[in-house]
Parts: sequence; C-alpha cells; structure tokens
Amino acid sequence: MNNFFRRTLTGAWIVIFVLGGFWLHPVSFFLAGLIILTGAQYEYYRMIASTGIRPQIIAGILTGIAAYILSTLIAAGVLQLKMLLVLIPVFVFILVAELYRKQERPFDSLAQTFFAVLYIAVPLSLFPFSAFSHTGIESFLPHPHVAFSPGIVVAFFILLWINDTGAYLIGITLGRNRLMERISPKKSWEGFAGGMVVSALIAWLLSGWLGVLDAYEWIIVSVIISVAGTYGDLIESMLKRSIGVKDSGTVMPGHGGFLDRFDSTFISFPLVYLFISLFG
Repeated sequence: MNNFFRRTLTGAWIVIFVLGGFWLHPVSFFLAGLIILTGAQYEYYRMIASTGIRPQIIAGILTGIAAYILSTLIAAGVLQLKMLLVLIPVFVFILVAELYRKQERPFDSLAQTFFAVLYIAVPLSLFPFSAFSHTGIESFLPHPHVAFSPGIVVAFFILLWINDTGAYLIGITLGRNRLMERISPKKSWEGFAGGMVVSALIAWLLSGWLGVLDAYEWIIVSVIISVAGTYGDLIESMLKRSIGVKDSGTVMPGHGGFLDRFDSTFISFPLVYLFISLFG
C-alpha cells in the first residue's frame, strides 16, 4: 500500500511537471524538454557504462543539448534550418576524441554515444517544431510577439497517459494472453487493445478542444501512440533486461527514472509529428 501511495504521489508530480512545464510558457516548454533530454541521456549512458562499454557521456549529452537548443531557435525563427549543420564538426570531434581514449572496444563506445543522441535527443528536438509558429491551445502565461502553441505536445501526453492507464487497468482485470512475455511479462493483448480503445474514445471526445486535426485524424494519432508507445516501452524493457537492471534510475520513486517514464515518447512522438506534418 505504501508503494501504491508513493507511485500515486510521484505520478501526480510527473503530471504537474510535464503538463505544467510544457503548457505554462515557451521558456518553461524549453526547460521541461531539456530536463527530460538530459536526464534520459544520462541514465542511458550510465546503464551502458555498467556493462563495461565506456560511452563519451559528457560529449554525448552536450551534443543532445546542442541539437535541442538549435531546434528550438530554428523553430522559433531565430536561426535558419541550415544552422543544424554546425553539429557536423561536433560529430567529427567525437570520432576523433575516441582515438585518444584508448578503449578496448572503441566502436562500441562510439555506437552507444551516437545512439543515445538518435534515440533520445532527436525525438525530443521535434517538440519545438510542433509548438513554435503554431496556433491552437494557448499557454497559460502570455508570450507577446512569439507564435507558440503547446497543444500538440499537451495532447500527445494526455493521450499517451490515457492509453497507459487504460492498458494497465484492463490488463490487470482481463489480461490473460501475454503480449511479449520474454521482454515484459506483465503486458497483455487485452490491456493493449483496451488502452487503444480508451485512448481513441478520449481522442474523439477531445478533438474539438484539441484542434489542429479533425476528429478521425486524432483517432489515428491515438492509435499511433498506442502501437508505437507500446513498442517504445518494450524496447526500453529489452535494454534493461539485456543489462540486468529493473529501473533506469531512482529519481522518480515508484516510477524509476526518466527513461522509464518517457520511453514511449521517444518512439511514438516522431511518428505522431510525421503524421501531423503530412496531414494536419
């Protein structure tokens, strides 16, 4: 019971942090994404380091932060898209730096250093492009002279959490058939289907308020979130199982770490952003 209350209290703070951060103001939107990115990359590198592979932790995190900052400035219209090219010498530096580290498995180090940027920083760097220069749901605090709407990110997290909650409740009630037992023994097909249905229903009910897309398009987005989010969770579970750890971190009591809480985001948000960019 104590664990239940701890998880509930931590979960409430996670909701406040995410919705409050992304919804409050463009600056808090930027900071919320930056905190998630930095925390998740650090946890990833720390887990990989426990296997004996030594990724370039500082260089990898700074590269992810640089990509996120550049994306924010580009999305806000401060910089041109071509400024992303400044990341090229950063990548070259990481490659050259590995020559001087004298690691036994240098290419394993490089692969893990770059993978964290691809897996975590790139998806989160799409957040600013979904918010700046957009109209829709307004932030709580005014931001004169800046076109900004956090609606897509806010809607994404609401539907993601609805899916997770529905999948959990229906899974523990009706779950009989394991979805992928060797990776995540508790996930069931019944929970997966239930979460998808509940998420689609909420997407339809909230579509008028969310804007940007029509009702049936929000239902498609909810399905993308359900499917891709489940795979995102399974991928992170596969990582933890291969390393032999239960949680990626302890920063969120009862919920693990940043990777544990946002693993679904890294896989599903890029697909949601792609769909909205093409059809929104």
